[in-house]
Amino acid sequence: MTAAELHKEAFVLDSHSDTPLAILRGQDVSKRRKLGHNDFDRLKEGGVDGVFFAAYTSNSLSPDEATSRALKLIALTHEVIDQNPKKVGLATSVREARELKEQGRIAIFIGLENGAPIQKDLSLLKLFYKMGVRYMTLTHAGNNEICDSCAPKVKKWNGVSPFGVKVIELMNKLGMIIDVSHISDEAFYDCLKYSKAPIVATHSCCRALCNHPRNMTDQMIKDLAAAGGVIQINFYSSFIDPNYSKVAGDLCDAFDEALIDYQLHPKCKRRKAAYEKAREELFAVERPSYKVLVDHIDHVVKLVGVRHVGLGSDFDGIESPPAGLEDATKFGVITQELKDRGYSDSDIKLILGENFLRVFNEVQNLAYTI
Repeated sequence: MTAAELHKEAFVLDSHSDTPLAILRGQDVSKRRKLGHNDFDRLKEGGVDGVFFAAYTSNSLSPDEATSRALKLIALTHEVIDQNPKKVGLATSVREARELKEQGRIAIFIGLENGAPIQKDLSLLKLFYKMGVRYMTLTHAGNNEICDSCAPKVKKWNGVSPFGVKVIELMNKLGMIIDVSHISDEAFYDCLKYSKAPIVATHSCCRALCNHPRNMTDQMIKDLAAAGGVIQINFYSSFIDPNYSKVAGDLCDAFDEALIDYQLHPKCKRRKAAYEKAREELFAVERPSYKVLVDHIDHVVKLVGVRHVGLGSDFDGIESPPAGLEDATKFGVITQELKDRGYSDSDIKLILGENFLRVFNEVQNLAYTI
């Protein structure tokens, strides 16, 4: 079987995309657009069968603003799905996702990136589940009421808060995946301690290859795998290549600040100009090859085997994916590279999506027994 044939036959899943932010800014993702990394046409061209659209909220928002923003992003996601029934469909389970692939449609899952929108109210978590949310990233770039983030030096809880323990318990009962990307190392181990279900890092990389706090240590990856979880490799150049991270570090920080500011005020011309300037300066730095990303997959496989790694692009939330993997149309290069490195067809299928789908099933099946 050729790489192209394998890619078409496999269920190719991207576990993290910030595309709802593009929808919020008024961009039409139902057809090919000039900006960003994802739209329905490019996902189709890239052979992507399922993607999690993440409703991202900044830790800089007030609790009520975070809730309002998340509800808006999810509502917009439902709206664009409803408007394009021939291209996509909402998936809330593995069964629904496979049915959509058989129909030739892309499965759109919904994730919540940052638990801040649930405030300290478990009924809001239940509401988001009813709206189709099937994973929640517990926090983002700041500590919240659930747990600590990996970003700030000063921590609030030294792990997961007492309320966060209740959140984990309810997520297990609902069958909602616990996403440990962005959280502190201590919070990660608390999640392993309190969760009865496997947990997932939906968009992280290997700290041994690129020493960034957003990435996972070898021991964390081993412990994640021992608990049945999976790490989905992020496409952000700063997370995969230490040389790029070193050269572009300040530019990345400036870009992230400008991006967040622009996302909070999408109609502000001054903020848009600052974002575009920061983006231009960042793009002037030579990016690593997509083969460096596959090195992270290799590293995980050598550590814990092929059943605990997948793909979580972070597309539309990053501006510097590796060279050769500029947008969703390029997913096939990963399949080709894995084949060139000697991976079997069955193992490649695991990496492209089956590992994540297996864990998703386990999380939902466990919910029925709690």
